[in-house]
Amino acid sequence: MPEEIDDPRLSAEGELALARLALDAGDYPHAADHVAAAIAHAPTMPEVHEVLAQLAARTSGGLDFFPLDEHVYIGVVVARAHLLAAAGRPGEGLELLAAATGHAPTADWAGVPWVGEPELPGRVGPEQLAVVLMQICAGIPDPVPEPERAPLLPYLALARHGVAAHPRHGLLLGAASALARRLGQPDLAVAWAARGAREEPSKLTEVWLGYAYRSAGRVSDAVTALRRAIDHDPEDLSVYADIAGTLADHGRLDDALEWIDRALAKDPSFDCAVHTAHRLHYRRDGELRHLVALADFQRDHPDASHEHNDLAECCHGLAWLGLLPPAGESVVHLVRGAAADRPAPRDVWVSALEPPSAMRLVTAAFPNTPITVESVPEPDPRTPRRPGGQPLWRYDGTVAEPAVGEPSPAAAEKVRRLAHPVWPHPPAAYDAAVALATLELDDLLGLLVHPPAPPANELGRALTEHDPALWVRCVQVWACLGLLHHRTDEPWIGSTRRRVLLDVVWGVEDWTTEAAVFALMTAGWVDPAVRADVAEIIGERLADAVRVGRERPISIAWSLGHLALGTPALSAEAAAAAHRLIATHDPFPPRRARRPGPFRRWLARRANRNSLRR
Repeated sequence: MPEEIDDPRLSAEGELALARLALDAGDYPHAADHVAAAIAHAPTMPEVHEVLAQLAARTSGGLDFFPLDEHVYIGVVVARAHLLAAAGRPGEGLELLAAATGHAPTADWAGVPWVGEPELPGRVGPEQLAVVLMQICAGIPDPVPEPERAPLLPYLALARHGVAAHPRHGLLLGAASALARRLGQPDLAVAWAARGAREEPSKLTEVWLGYAYRSAGRVSDAVTALRRAIDHDPEDLSVYADIAGTLADHGRLDDALEWIDRALAKDPSFDCAVHTAHRLHYRRDGELRHLVALADFQRDHPDASHEHNDLAECCHGLAWLGLLPPAGESVVHLVRGAAADRPAPRDVWVSALEPPSAMRLVTAAFPNTPITVESVPEPDPRTPRRPGGQPLWRYDGTVAEPAVGEPSPAAAEKVRRLAHPVWPHPPAAYDAAVALATLELDDLLGLLVHPPAPPANELGRALTEHDPALWVRCVQVWACLGLLHHRTDEPWIGSTRRRVLLDVVWGVEDWTTEAAVFALMTAGWVDPAVRADVAEIIGERLADAVRVGRERPISIAWSLGHLALGTPALSAEAAAAAHRLIATHDPFPPRRARRPGPFRRWLARRANRNSLRR
């Protein structure tokens, strides 16, 4: 349902009023359109179903007015489902409701009387009922978060009635078990799956039983059931991967790797085994090479990898691999305080000049507040780390001003729609940034120093209220990813995209430095041919930060260390330097011992929305 609707019932009543007028005028197509809109707003509202029944009575069932076209509206699908049930075809109706649930699982599509009738499974074959339950399971996470379970409970009641009507049908029992475990009913899932495996021993019923045992925390029983599934089909290597995943999730990593090695010995290219193997090896030793190898496999085998989330699972919540870290400058803490409605300071004293993006942010947050910079340490942070190239900033004393023009409104709107502080993994961020490939170079550079206002949505409001600096950093990161897509027809060495990113990397020490290094790091993830070059560049930038850090503080040092450790093919010497930099420059040490605040927990939930499904 559209997010802008504040009162779904009121919206449905408005659509019903128009539907009744159309019915009275004999304009049945328009009446059907309004009924479909009403049912999308309020799928269980009795008045909606009354008007739908009136339309059906006047049009020989009404099905012709709710066709399943190529781009069908969800309200049409749900209305047709109810009409099919009324026409004596409830199995087809259930399939359409399941499709609607897969599209919008938090809407109560099935909370209607006919779905809850105990006699319904007697009018639907057990095979079709099992297919419906499997269709529902395919569209929901495992497990479903508790606050999102209520709209799915009518399907669990349907499963209960189905099992009662067909108590010896193994496929139905297994599918019912799969739904029960997703809805937080592990004991019921075990009971149904165990009965299904007894009635119809097969690979599939044993796999369902293994999953049910796993959800109940009975690891040994789960492995035993999955072993029996292998006995039914020794060549199904996905079951080997399931055993490995089960063992790993319960701390038996060595046993898990033994099982995955068995699968790879049979087929070194089997996608489930490859994904699981890289994930488990990364869990054991934390070496980035496993994740990079997995990214390479996904790139080379896109059809076999699109359903796997192992790489995203490993990168989740890690600085730069899956999450944009917050800024650590002292002036940023003042801005966060202002966003939290603390009184604005009467004046701002900064002991040492901080990066231009941070200083611009505090100036914008407190336009009428005098800002005094007590010192400019050496080496001078206003000076590019290497001469030449396109400068982004110019200084008048300690005041930084953009050295490039503002981006076009179209470019600002594009990045506003795209920028986000969370991504599944670097290749996914690169793929998403292709939307910026058509922007002009001047626009991309302009975005780095003239970030547009945050979007007027949930993300924009959260960043404005909790961490305005993070939005600026988001824009800079995505603009640099856009630079990575600029003129990709040019060979990497000597390309415009490489030259411009290097200008930013070696320019004035700033958040834009981090963003450009991230873009280069990402290039190393997505293109093996440029890895050595990228690793050398980032190693050199890291070494420069180490040298400067011996003479003055570097607020971006901790971040540069994490960027280096996320870079494929980084030398052992550079990796050791990155670890030392992180250990000595952590800008958030007091906060790491505390429970994450509400904003960080909100970001984590956003990152978890694409949860692993089995």
